[in-house]
Amino acid sequence: MVKFGDFNKVCETVALTVCPLVGSEEGIEPTCYSRNVEIAGTLIFQPATIIIHVIALIMTSIMIYHIKSKYTAVGRKEIVMFFYLYMMVTFLELLLVSGIIPTASKVYPYFTAAHVALITATFWCLLLNGFVGFQFAEDGTPLSLWSIRISSLVIFAGVFFLSFATFLSKAGFSPLNPVALWIVLYVFNGAALVIYVVLQIVLVLNTLDDRWPLGDIVFGISFYVIGQVILYLFSVRICDTAKHYIDGLFFGTICTLLAVMMVYKYWDSITKEDLEFSVGSKQNVWEVKELLGEDELAYSNQGGYGG
Repeated sequence: MVKFGDFNKVCETVALTVCPLVGSEEGIEPTCYSRNVEIAGTLIFQPATIIIHVIALIMTSIMIYHIKSKYTAVGRKEIVMFFYLYMMVTFLELLLVSGIIPTASKVYPYFTAAHVALITATFWCLLLNGFVGFQFAEDGTPLSLWSIRISSLVIFAGVFFLSFATFLSKAGFSPLNPVALWIVLYVFNGAALVIYVVLQIVLVLNTLDDRWPLGDIVFGISFYVIGQVILYLFSVRICDTAKHYIDGLFFGTICTLLAVMMVYKYWDSITKEDLEFSVGSKQNVWEVKELLGEDELAYSNQGGYGG
């Protein structure tokens, strides 16, 4: 069982990016991990997981494109920040788990601190997006956008400092006792996710006639939970069964991508009707204006308007 504030059991199960930097001076090695491959003289770790990361980057780019194309959708500018942050998390994770940035490198603690900070900022951004539908501040306004941007930046800076200080034994923090970092990764981020889900359920039940978006929420949280269970409970078993070709990180990354895709699907499902209505209205307005212009011109030629 995972103990509160303890990375030992976690890192013995799955090779997280923080594991080489906590627990001891040498870090914590997993019991079983995916085998590496050599490409052009360079060892690449987690090759199967890297493929999923690349797919995640492509899929996120597509989702961002579709979000940006919905010009009148509620919370369009706010939700796209979440997907940008997820893309940055994915890219950094690709560099770290693959060994492109080696664990022995002097910059590894900096990149890992940035990775942890981006993860937390992503959860925070998702949480704040949960309030957008309640219109505490009108979506798309500077107040709405900058409150998310600035607070996410503050969260990033705070967690980056905490992570870096923990990895390098600064400011009273220590890699031998990384309780504060554990709380941020599992308690703070977990609470942000739970609050977001509760807010969206309340939003759907109180403000929407359609209940289908609840299905998107259920699928999204199910994918995420399944991914975490596989990651932290079955990673070693999967690794042994698959002869070290894949481990729990592979399936955890897939499930996280599916959960993020359901966030997009949910947002798209609750904004679609508003977009279609708005576009239809604009088209009707343009058609009426064109018809009025033609009628006025014909009437003028016939001597109308006092002619």
